[in-house]
Amino acid sequence: MNDASPSRTRASREIWLNAAYDLFVAEGIEAVKIMPLAKKLNLTRTGFYWHFKNLAELHDAIIDIWQTRNTGIIIERCKTPAQSLCAALFNLIDCWIDNNLFDAPLDLAIRNWARSDARLQALIKQSDDDRLEAVKALFERFGRTGEAAHYRALTVILTQTGYYSMHVSEPRLQRAIAGCHYAEIFAGEAPSQLEMDAFLDRHR
Repeated sequence: MNDASPSRTRASREIWLNAAYDLFVAEGIEAVKIMPLAKKLNLTRTGFYWHFKNLAELHDAIIDIWQTRNTGIIIERCKTPAQSLCAALFNLIDCWIDNNLFDAPLDLAIRNWARSDARLQALIKQSDDDRLEAVKALFERFGRTGEAAHYRALTVILTQTGYYSMHVSEPRLQRAIAGCHYAEIFAGEAPSQLEMDAFLDRHR
């Protein structure tokens, strides 16, 4: 069978990568090996080497997904135009509620992996620094500067990290209602009713 066309190659690579992602999030990096993946997909290990030169390249592809899906989206949402600090925070808090924006299980799995991988630990530190700087810049856009911006940003980041590291589970709308209270705490001012209504409508 000829699997060399661009569309077939991309699709096949996605299949391997999606299967690796599922194993990684469910069982950790130790489970992401070529033969278990091939067995899971009912494919030969030879097919794996059509898309990845080795297992390390597959592992790097998982890290790339994490950096784009999680760190990238936080930076993007922090830069989203907003008319007020609370509205800007709601743009960010969307990430904590919408699983299509921020992948909390992937973030936790990456951090667990880094406990035994010094290179990944360094990447996480850089990523965390980038996230913190992005949230800090959000506050600075609305007049919070210096330590006030830094510690407000740190509180935002640590609050969300606490949610998924403690496996807090609650209905989406309930999390959104909590988000309204968090926005007020983080900002030090109350969001308008219109801002809260628009935010809650996104998560009904």
